[in-house]
Amino acid sequence: MYDTIIIGAGPAGLTSALYLLRANKKVLVLEAKCYGGQIINASKIANYPAIESISGFEFADNLYNQVKKLGLKINYETVIRISEDKTVITNKNEYKAKTIIIATGASNRKLNIDKEEQFIGKGVSYCATCDGNFYKDKIVAINGGGNTALLDAIYLSNLAKKVYLIHRRDEFRGEDIYLEELKKLNNIEFVLNSHIISLNGNDRLESITIKDNLENIKNINVDGLFIAIGQEPKNLIFSNIVDIDENGYIKSDGVRTKTPLIYVAGDTRVKFLRQLTTAVADGSIAATTALKEMKNIKE
Repeated sequence: MYDTIIIGAGPAGLTSALYLLRANKKVLVLEAKCYGGQIINASKIANYPAIESISGFEFADNLYNQVKKLGLKINYETVIRISEDKTVITNKNEYKAKTIIIATGASNRKLNIDKEEQFIGKGVSYCATCDGNFYKDKIVAINGGGNTALLDAIYLSNLAKKVYLIHRRDEFRGEDIYLEELKKLNNIEFVLNSHIISLNGNDRLESITIKDNLENIKNINVDGLFIAIGQEPKNLIFSNIVDIDENGYIKSDGVRTKTPLIYVAGDTRVKFLRQLTTAVADGSIAATTALKEMKNIKE
């Protein structure tokens, strides 16, 4: 039996592991894909205290290596459900734990239009830092209006010949500091009050069709499209042990869920702000809360 099973190896999950391993606890981290979570998609992090600038991948890699030195045990398996007796069931095994921390984060939200899945890796991407180099001196579009979209546009402006930044509203939601930087770039074109209605091409993406608020429709020839319209959690598998809001996020009292000794940390819970700083804060609070409350468990 483990002292704690952590589901998810993003910043929240790995921070929880860091605190628990430093307390000499037996910890297992379960991760479906790869460590790092969504932060690895950030080309630049510039709002983390004491770190002036760092890429998301470098931050995640540093955190992973830090925890690994403490004896991190991470199994790459997909969690199917958690039973009421705190057995975590995956696609490969079953594990028992005294406490559980759910830190599954959120996944990229999709446009959900025809050919989106077909063109993934063939012109459609959700990660500018991962795939940007494939579009050097080419024409690309970014769909989104938050910080991720603005940072992706800045990053891609250094690679691509032309960058269209498409947003459904007339104002961006991202920080002004990034927007001001974008306005200085001569290869960026804002396409506001518009949304993408179709992806066009045969074997790969060749163009996108957009519609504006006045119902005007036009095609834009692009080599690549980067979708940055936010994230969504996938928490229905935990609905037997936690409460979930209408958007799929886990309800909690701080990091405590409705089930004793099962905690939640990071972007997957209902919260006001989803940032790297709040993810690692949640991870540390969840771990220290678990440490405190597992002392009361009768063996």
